[in-house]
Amino acid sequence: MTDIITSSGLPRISSGSRVTLHFAILLETGEEVDTTRRRSAAVFTVGDGSLLPGFEEALFGLQAGDDAQLLLAPEAAFGPHRRENVQLLARDRFSELELEPGLMVSFAAPDGELPGVVTRLFEKTVEVDFNHPLAGRPIIFDVSILAVEDGDPQNVSATS
Repeated sequence: MTDIITSSGLPRISSGSRVTLHFAILLETGEEVDTTRRRSAAVFTVGDGSLLPGFEEALFGLQAGDDAQLLLAPEAAFGPHRRENVQLLARDRFSELELEPGLMVSFAAPDGELPGVVTRLFEKTVEVDFNHPLAGRPIIFDVSILAVEDGDPQNVSATS
């Protein structure tokens, strides 16, 4: 593991770094979708799968004390919206539900549950979108880096 050290002596985020940060995920309109700012800071190791790779890569080079708003293209965030992930399902599969556009439904899948959003209703079918709700949308990743560790417990940088 190689960390980039700045002239200030603080390690910069790179592959394998242990990072403590607060973040918010915003739409381009500024609407907040998720945040850690009202709860505990997030702690993860770059590459451990806690964050999507595009979010991790956007952090590379930042160090403790940095605040940044990073615009991520859909491909670097939640992926493109894929038409093949929008399915028409028989309406009788939903006999127990009061259907309306925007309703989130969950289906059994081999590896757990697969969520989908009802997008349109027809006489005999229901259109369900299985894309991530933020797929196809640019995302602003608003971050405050609190600490960066390079694996050596004596080389920890933090801000108050």
